[in-house]
Amino acid sequence: MSKLKGVIEIRNLSKSFVVDNDPLQILKNINVTFSSGEFVSIIGSSGCGKTTLLRIMLGLESDYEGEALLDGEPIVGPGLNRGIVFQDHRLLPWLTVTENIAFGLDKLDRKEKKHVVSEHIKLVGLNGFEHAYPSQLSGGMAQRVAIARALANRPEILLLDEPLGALDALTRIHMQKELERIWQLEKITMIMVTHDVDEAIYLSDKVVIMSSRPGVINKIIDIPFSRPRDRASSEFIHIKAQILKEFHLGTEYPFAYAI
Repeated sequence: MSKLKGVIEIRNLSKSFVVDNDPLQILKNINVTFSSGEFVSIIGSSGCGKTTLLRIMLGLESDYEGEALLDGEPIVGPGLNRGIVFQDHRLLPWLTVTENIAFGLDKLDRKEKKHVVSEHIKLVGLNGFEHAYPSQLSGGMAQRVAIARALANRPEILLLDEPLGALDALTRIHMQKELERIWQLEKITMIMVTHDVDEAIYLSDKVVIMSSRPGVINKIIDIPFSRPRDRASSEFIHIKAQILKEFHLGTEYPFAYAI
């Protein structure tokens, strides 16, 4: 039987930076496995090392203690089997939607590239905007292009660093539904950093809760109920209360949704 692709294992991982000639520990003894095809959210207060953990999984950080493994092999540098989407879409402003998605597909011939780009424009629902420039797109549309660009290389894993954080509330809810749809179609591992508790519950199979610096994993909460999820349901509210309790936010903050 073939081995599942897109499994990341983090074992006994600690990471420090040097600040003013002194070590500053960012991550401490992190142990977690992201299974193939899972959608996992990482949530925690600012500065707890969430983005640093993503950078390690992407292969942009190598100076750490412990292990970071992809499909059983050490992660050594970036690779096409991992894509990333940032909070800022980072599109090239002088390129069209088509050209931004095609950027990085140099190994494909012209016909293959055209097919892949067309397929991903359709996937993110941007038909009709193929020749638009980033300045002509809304924030949500620009993030769709960024997601399409990341997926065009057919990664096993998509890392998402607050990808919806800059959007207004209504656009963000719509994009959460779109991200869920894309994940279900692509069937790849998605790992997302977010501060939005509702977003984490709505999208994830499990939520990894990290403490403040140095970041440690306080708890991993499975989200057991089926999709699509009703944010007003008792099970959704119960899970939300569990997560908020980990940050010492209880019934005195009944409408809190972000940390």
